[in-house]
Amino acid sequence: MTKHHKQKKFNLDRKGKISLLPSILTTVSLFSGFYAIVSAINGQYLHAAVAIIVSGVFDGLDGRVARLTGTTSKFGMEYDSLCDLVAFGVAPAILAYEWVLRPYGRYGWLAAFLYVATTALRLARFNTQDTGSAKDEFTGLPCPAAAGMIATSVMFCGFFDFTGPVKSVIMLATVYALSYLMVSSIKYLSFKHPQTDRAKKFQVLVGLVLLIMVLATEPRVTLFALGAVYVLSGPLAAVYRLLVREKKAVAEEQEDLA
Repeated sequence: MTKHHKQKKFNLDRKGKISLLPSILTTVSLFSGFYAIVSAINGQYLHAAVAIIVSGVFDGLDGRVARLTGTTSKFGMEYDSLCDLVAFGVAPAILAYEWVLRPYGRYGWLAAFLYVATTALRLARFNTQDTGSAKDEFTGLPCPAAAGMIATSVMFCGFFDFTGPVKSVIMLATVYALSYLMVSSIKYLSFKHPQTDRAKKFQVLVGLVLLIMVLATEPRVTLFALGAVYVLSGPLAAVYRLLVREKKAVAEEQEDLA
């Protein structure tokens, strides 16, 4: 075997080993989601919430590792979507049902089913969209963000010891709202392809350090606040764009009349 063929074979083997990394990370995300389901059934709601957060971290890592190593594939995309349905669809739905929705009977499990169904629809729509047209935004609330909102709500309520029917009613409304936002046409910012100038990289790094410090002060509160801000950012931005368009239309009408 010539040196050229040996080098080529080495590169292929090396590439094959690297291509396993995204799938391993996706599997860890799936494991965390399944653990969240088991924990929720056993009444360990805080453990389930943390497991969903951990699943979201590994879900964000697998895609970045695949892009950095040049090992993106159709198999990886499909595997990631199936794992996302379990970790960010079934797991938070069961957590919400066991935590607060069970007393509502049929309305409770129907709300949980609606959440799973809209997660599946959200993933199917995302997989069929042209991802090259708009890399800086998502259409509809990403399912990891919706799952994180439910998980951080559990952590937030546990920290302040919120109990009673008011909490259950708010969470029931939250599950319906998150289900709608996932399949809506509302735009949300995407951080998968950040565009940062070289001159601003240092400022971004300082900002990340400050963000980590804020999150570390009391994660059960700061993570909830961060998730709520992101969830509300889509509808608020949509209302702002609508008001700007109406104001612009009124100004154009006044110019035509003048």
